[in-house]
Amino acid sequence: MGIRPTIDGRYGGVRESLEEQTWRLAKSVAEFIEKNVYLPNGEKVKCVLPPRCIGGVVEARMADELFKKEGVGLSITITPCWCYGSETMDMTLDIPKAVWGFNGTERPGAVYLAAVSAAHNQKGLPVFKIYGKDVQDKDDFSVPQDVQEKILKFVKSALAVSIMKNKSYLSIGNVSMGIAGSIVDPDFF
Repeated sequence: MGIRPTIDGRYGGVRESLEEQTWRLAKSVAEFIEKNVYLPNGEKVKCVLPPRCIGGVVEARMADELFKKEGVGLSITITPCWCYGSETMDMTLDIPKAVWGFNGTERPGAVYLAAVSAAHNQKGLPVFKIYGKDVQDKDDFSVPQDVQEKILKFVKSALAVSIMKNKSYLSIGNVSMGIAGSIVDPDFF
């Protein structure tokens, strides 16, 4: 599971003012997932975080490379603020992805969530959208109950997709989706 802490990359006071909040939110999500989601064999899901927040194309690419190296099969982008969508979004073609746009008192992630969701749609990259119903203070690093539920729905379904990726499933002797052409000829047995 890749955790993508995404941030407004403008240096000179903007980025610096958001680093701690963004990083702490990402860590809160990672801890929540690792505590609550297990693989089918009983092992805990491992969350991978890049070494720093993603504020532009270079850092997004570095995160992608790290995730490939670590075998990440799904990602969630987390942001409390506006970010440059096409510079920071997850453009990996073959993994399920989600975005949590933090509903905060200042610099809400809702604008980024809407913009980056539109960019995903334009590029044909499905994305699961997460937004909390209640406004949080900027120094509240908790993951609200409604956001937890949405994260769990995404992670569990995306994990299933990730586990089944590049696998082939065959059932012998059954009708598949009511298609008679999938019935095994009895002479075969």
